[in-house]
Amino acid sequence: MNVSHASVHPVEVVPTTEGGADQNVNAPRVRMKDIQGMPGTAGGLSLRVSQFVFAAAALSVMASTSDFPSVTAFCYLVAAAGLQALWSFSLAITDVYALLVRRSLQNYRIVSLFTIGDGVTSTLTFAAACASAGITVLIDNDLGNCSQNHCVQFETATGMAFICWFTTVPSFLLNFWSLASR
Repeated sequence: MNVSHASVHPVEVVPTTEGGADQNVNAPRVRMKDIQGMPGTAGGLSLRVSQFVFAAAALSVMASTSDFPSVTAFCYLVAAAGLQALWSFSLAITDVYALLVRRSLQNYRIVSLFTIGDGVTSTLTFAAACASAGITVLIDNDLGNCSQNHCVQFETATGMAFICWFTTVPSFLLNFWSLASR
């Protein structure tokens, strides 16, 4: 039986003149799959921080009014913004950890969890913002009761929820694209 055998040819390592063998130990790890905006990147961290800031702003502005519990859509906005703020804050902490220890968060299970979480929270935030916008338009334009209500706060909280959704969608799409391209 004629089978070819692998042969190993040793290759000499060219000595370096700067620092010896441990020269590349502190070099930053760059992968082609680490696109800015994905988990574990600086772009991903900035998206998570902006999601948290806008969700916390929507939550605090809406909760600061005294009559938000009387409207179900406004209660839904507070709940959705609170969930979005918790989700974004926890993932921002995860991104900070990954950046500090230079770990890639491209594990299939982690990306799947991030994708599902981003999809759920972005859907809830968008639905809550749309419902709150509808009620705000009803109070302001149709009923003309803005002088008796906190329309400015309602509109501000609704706008912050929409901006939070706009910053959540890129995270979801990048994570979903990462899963689809495997």
